[in-house]
Amino acid sequence: MGETQYEIDLGNLMAFDPHHQFASPPSSREEIVEATIEQGTKLVQAIADALFSLPSTEDPEGPIVKLPAPTTKLPREKSLPKPKPPTKWEEFAKKRGIQKRHKDKVQFDEQTGTWKRSYGYDRVNDDNDIPIIEAKATDEPGTDPFSERRKEKKSKVDKQEKNRLHNLKQAQKAGALPSHIQLAATSLPITGTKANPKKASKDELQNVAGMAATSTASGGKFDKKLPGEKAPKHDKKYRKFLPTAQGSGMGALERQQTEKVLSKLISKNSHEILNVEKAVNMYNVKNEKKQRKQKGGQSSSSLKPNKKSFKHKSPYESANKGKSGKSK
Repeated sequence: MGETQYEIDLGNLMAFDPHHQFASPPSSREEIVEATIEQGTKLVQAIADALFSLPSTEDPEGPIVKLPAPTTKLPREKSLPKPKPPTKWEEFAKKRGIQKRHKDKVQFDEQTGTWKRSYGYDRVNDDNDIPIIEAKATDEPGTDPFSERRKEKKSKVDKQEKNRLHNLKQAQKAGALPSHIQLAATSLPITGTKANPKKASKDELQNVAGMAATSTASGGKFDKKLPGEKAPKHDKKYRKFLPTAQGSGMGALERQQTEKVLSKLISKNSHEILNVEKAVNMYNVKNEKKQRKQKGGQSSSSLKPNKKSFKHKSPYESANKGKSGKSK
């Protein structure tokens, strides 16, 4: 049913039914969704059947199959990148037939007798490691060979940078500028086309400078300011902390802060902490009791019973009274 009815592309894990049609036009969106799910289930089952028919190798996690090459060409989301134009050196090497050769990263330095890097810091045949330079017959008397080498090196670096910028200009004209350089260059269009460059305004430059300044850990507090640069704006409120040393009024400030936090917590959860209905009932009961006491005191003030004071007599007092009666 699966392979004969559907077109299956195992390279892309896709299946397609070219003969599928609705018997009648669907009347609602739910009907379309239901039919789509049903047809999709059949296509997924056909892909699974085709996968299990391929030769597999055993693995502890299960059988593994090798997918064939895809047969369906999927369209790209974006256009193909344009080829970069060749540089002057590449054109010269192509004319002369010069091929690029691989250079070792480490070479043996005969001066120090050790293996060193070919480029970078502490490299082989470094000018700083040469204590003596032999003079040539063409050298002028009184010239410093070490300073001449430094000047020659600097001129080579400047020439290389000039060639690099020239190559970038040629690539920009052809519309093949690298994407990272497009994003870094604010004066060039992002798409790399030949559109007129948009000049950044003063406000945009200030916003970019402000974001760069506040991106540091100190928020740009200790950064060096450019001439004419203003301090970054701080829209939010600053946090205030109590001083670490004890002083006059510290207790009142701490009490105020504590009361502030408690009032916020209670106001947020007041419906959980305070039962308003119960409090109102208790207040009404207290008022009723108070009113009853006041009414009872006014009505029975004239008919107050005489209160007799019953004192507790000790047995010694009664015995003394009896003796005194007999003596009489």
